[in-house]
Amino acid sequence: MNTVIFTIIVALIIGFLLGLLLGLFKKIFAVEVDPKVAAIREVLSGANCGGCGYAGCDSFAAAVASGQAPVSGCVAGGAGCAQAISKIMGVEGGAAVKKAALLLCQGSTECAKSKGIYNGVKTCKAANLAVNGTKLCAFGCIGYGDCEAACPFGAISMGAKGLPEVNKEKCVGCGKCVKACPKHLFTLQDVSVKGPVALCSCHSDNKPQIAKDCSAGCFKCGICAKKCPQGAIDVSGGIPKVDYTKCDSCGTCIASCPKKVFKMISDIM
Repeated sequence: MNTVIFTIIVALIIGFLLGLLLGLFKKIFAVEVDPKVAAIREVLSGANCGGCGYAGCDSFAAAVASGQAPVSGCVAGGAGCAQAISKIMGVEGGAAVKKAALLLCQGSTECAKSKGIYNGVKTCKAANLAVNGTKLCAFGCIGYGDCEAACPFGAISMGAKGLPEVNKEKCVGCGKCVKACPKHLFTLQDVSVKGPVALCSCHSDNKPQIAKDCSAGCFKCGICAKKCPQGAIDVSGGIPKVDYTKCDSCGTCIASCPKKVFKMISDIM
């Protein structure tokens, strides 16, 4: 009986001493936290989406407090978050640019022909590695929804026609889908920009093959650039690119494109 009591007393003394030592070490090795970091972290969205370019909200808060990141960097938080951080930092708030994911492909199951039956792992990444995609167009959307799985906000869903559909109300422009797509078909588009955008990512210059593979593909006729009264379209890179500093949203490219590749950003964002 005495042995049991002695053991309990010794265990309590050891536990007490360890507690004192842990408290002492905590005080000695404590890292002082900038109160601004904690305050900024409190107003962030908490999504840890990485849209700011940092590993998570904690890293972003520390970067803002040290002046290494802009106060408007939290894409999930939007303008309200930027204003709150500006007040904490005592600076003028930078305008939070609203961006949303835009799919640069119209190669649905109705338009783009399939290579055949794919029996591998049903992910876009796997299909791209195994057979360079499931469609004859090597640049087209594979359609297995890696973007949907990667979106932390539930803003992307696979549509009935085999293409991902973006809910612009839910999308915060974090860029997860941009990284997840092995065909690089997503871009983050500033929703305030006026003018058209070419919804195709096929860089091939084989016009007959493009027309055969996808009825919605741009086959590089160059009519859009020739017809544009402002000279705002460049097709030298294979895909029509619009210079929005010149574009006046006249819609000539939309009307003249035989494949209906162009859409007004305001109509789809």
